[in-house]
Amino acid sequence: MNPSQSRLGALSMLVVAAACVVSVAGCAASRKEAFLFEKTREHVYRKPVAEVWPQALALITEKGYSVRQTKDGFEAATEWLMQGSPSSLGTTQVRYIIRGIARGPGQCAIEYHKHITTETRGRGQSGIEASGRPDSANFSRDPEMEWELLQRVDAESATSLRAAADKVQ
Repeated sequence: MNPSQSRLGALSMLVVAAACVVSVAGCAASRKEAFLFEKTREHVYRKPVAEVWPQALALITEKGYSVRQTKDGFEAATEWLMQGSPSSLGTTQVRYIIRGIARGPGQCAIEYHKHITTETRGRGQSGIEASGRPDSANFSRDPEMEWELLQRVDAESATSLRAAADKVQ
């Protein structure tokens, strides 16, 4: 084996090792994020829903959404908001349904449900059935929004969850 081949082999091994390290780090970060979002989804605020609700609505309006509150209880829906620029591939729009749920005396949970639809020229909106109800494939909880609210409303719990997520391997 000549010296240039051994250097090439060593360089190849180094590249493979670096790729493995990056891959493992990416997987660990993904597991931490999944852990964090799962715990956020299950979080119960130790505050009454009437106290947390205004902050839940403020967060969504800060993101540029206009909110329509229902007359009964703690439920609201946003208007559709375009995401990005229209293109020949279609226009993506997003709206939210926000729910405040009492979980016992002085406790509550807040859920952000995100509905994404793409309108393509000549085809109408995908993700909306004839009944006007969202297709379940395009309608799901938004863990990022719920995590952001948790950090604002209950910073102590958010800090504890982040510390627990840092221990996930």
